[in-house]
Amino acid sequence: MRLSDDFISEVKYRNDLGELAASYMQLKRRGRNLVGLCPFHGEKTPSFNIYTENGSFYCFGCGTGGDVITFIMKIENLDYLEAVKFLAQRAGMSMPEDDYDDSMSRLRTRIYEANREAARFFYQKLGEREGAEGLAYLRGRGLADTTIRHFGLGFAPDSRFSLGDYLLSKGFTEAELIAANLVFKSRSGRGVVDRFYNRVMFPIIDVRGNVIAFGGRIMTDQKPKYLNTSDTIVFNKSYNLFSLNNAKNSKSRAFILCEGYMDVISLNQAGFTQAIATLGTALTMDQATLLKRYCDEVIVCYDADEAGQKATARAISILRSAGLVVRVLRIPDGKDPDEFIRRHGDKGHAAFKNLLESSGNDVEYRMYQLRSGFDMTTPQGRLGYLNEGVKLLSELDNPMERDIYASKLADETDVAKPSIMEQVNRLTRRKTSARRKENFKKIQRDLSARDDRVNPQHADNLRAVTAEENLIAFLINNPDKLGHIDGNLKPENFITEFNRKLYVYFYKRIKNGQEPMTSVSADFTADEVSKIYRIVNSYSSIGSTPQALDEYISIILAEGSKLTSRDIANASADDLDAYLKKLAEQKK
Repeated sequence: MRLSDDFISEVKYRNDLGELAASYMQLKRRGRNLVGLCPFHGEKTPSFNIYTENGSFYCFGCGTGGDVITFIMKIENLDYLEAVKFLAQRAGMSMPEDDYDDSMSRLRTRIYEANREAARFFYQKLGEREGAEGLAYLRGRGLADTTIRHFGLGFAPDSRFSLGDYLLSKGFTEAELIAANLVFKSRSGRGVVDRFYNRVMFPIIDVRGNVIAFGGRIMTDQKPKYLNTSDTIVFNKSYNLFSLNNAKNSKSRAFILCEGYMDVISLNQAGFTQAIATLGTALTMDQATLLKRYCDEVIVCYDADEAGQKATARAISILRSAGLVVRVLRIPDGKDPDEFIRRHGDKGHAAFKNLLESSGNDVEYRMYQLRSGFDMTTPQGRLGYLNEGVKLLSELDNPMERDIYASKLADETDVAKPSIMEQVNRLTRRKTSARRKENFKKIQRDLSARDDRVNPQHADNLRAVTAEENLIAFLINNPDKLGHIDGNLKPENFITEFNRKLYVYFYKRIKNGQEPMTSVSADFTADEVSKIYRIVNSYSSIGSTPQALDEYISIILAEGSKLTSRDIANASADDLDAYLKKLAEQKK
């Protein structure tokens, strides 16, 4: 069974895509459409388009497209049914009962429930005798009981079966707990074994308040010191951020990016609720894109050691690419935020606030890092710093930024600013030329369709695919012309299998009196949905004439009658003779 078209149509009608998207991103009107920076990939120039006439979107940067259901699936990391439920609830609608196979959705719900129950279990154990060591550790790190309760911190007992046995007694199955990565199968046949034991536990909560995973710190010298939940159907460590649920509710639009859980928690306790951290991995582009929805600026506050500085340099590049303003906070004496806050006690808030206010932007930080690597008392050192500084300035997109820091570089090296700018401009022109060449290569790849994963036959059938896609778009926009198309073209006349599948799909829906696009998000993969909406939204009204339709049909028939090089190699003399006669007749 599946959700009815009438119900899906009503859900879409009651959830205007433009209005919904505006709650996640900034949009500007351009003619009849809305445009903005894509929320699904980092970009500086808007390429995300919302087509208000048909309630769909398409990003010409990353190639993601769809309808309002697809948008919620992507931005909230939901499956199809969960996205429909989300939108139905938003519109005050009730979901039909027993009308959809929701086995995956039910599993996801059970994982959320198991994680929530596990968080309660860990929190309870922290206050019992088994958790005394963990509670002492947290209090020794300066955390108040209110902070421990606010973050739901807990303790996993030093047993390999306590959590699993507890959750099984609550009615969860072994399969559900394994899917949640809370336990794994015992090699001894004892059933399931706890993933976390003898660890202080940090629940990871998404922006909707669901416990999606855990991080645990071991109480011994055993490695790894920190252990995180592996990826599950509700959690992806490269996509989520620790304490984003708190940061999004802060008044600040400048978030503080830390390395670890304790840094974030200490900063929260000191009043900086906009602190967040990655989850045991380096910052990813997906996380930066997620941050862009909730803040405009990120202050990177990583450790001062070599690994921390490398991570800072990498984070700066990623955050800038996502269109975020970046600053870097350097803590004196190489301390991390947690140590700094505890060291200053009651004055921790004021002391850290001073650091925040005096933190420089990422360019100043990178210039400082470059300068510290050279002996500025020697000509060779100044020249080395100058060469690296010029490279850095050539990477800046903003001409005013380049001008300001060229002045700073000139003062530091005693070299005339015009000479520096000449070198910067030379490198900038070279990089601009390289970008143009890369963009040209991308256009060539797009035109050649070599990277078309959805329709792999595209590259070898460029003319045919153009006609097939135009005909499909024509049919969607003019379903009343199905009879004419059907009378002149059959599915087997389509050259590419993917477009043949699309034609059959829309043919059947129109034949059955259904709106063509209503259930596309349910019936195709995410990549296929994006492809379909690209076809629909790239279609020009100029090609919507009866003459254009007949031309599409003619091209498809003509392309289908052509022999490929392989056909020619395998054809008999009689076959080739018949083929040549057919071509001659077509030209008459």
